[in-house]
Amino acid sequence: MRKKLLPALVCLLLLTGCVENPINAKFDGEITAFCENVSSIGAKIDAIQVEAEENSIRYATSDLLSYLDEMEIEFMKFANIDFPEEYDYLENLADEAGQYMEEAAASYHKAYEDGFHQEMEEYARENYVRACKRMQVILTHLRGENIEEGAPD
Repeated sequence: MRKKLLPALVCLLLLTGCVENPINAKFDGEITAFCENVSSIGAKIDAIQVEAEENSIRYATSDLLSYLDEMEIEFMKFANIDFPEEYDYLENLADEAGQYMEEAAASYHKAYEDGFHQEMEEYARENYVRACKRMQVILTHLRGENIEEGAPD
């Protein structure tokens, strides 16, 4: 009886090791969707054409602000992802990334309303960089890599 039970137990253990954890599968899907969506938005931002004409600048600015709003939405969705237990320590960093991107988008809008406000644009860019840096740290940890640079600003 024990001899028959042992192979069945070994098979059961091997099979359960092959089945994907639904929590991790959902998380992996959310991470993949975030990366794909942000990459797509980044490509749209990079593709904005600005000519010297005022109408072109106005349309380019409108497009940029629209894409930054989309980016903010993606970062906020990411901040609301329920991280699996082994990555709980990254949730605060995800929240910070969302908050920085929210501030960046709002500040970019302020920088371009009623003309151009360089100081506000610089502030917006700082927040954008902080959001992206935090996301880079999170994704590096999720890939199991070490962070070469210090902690995010």
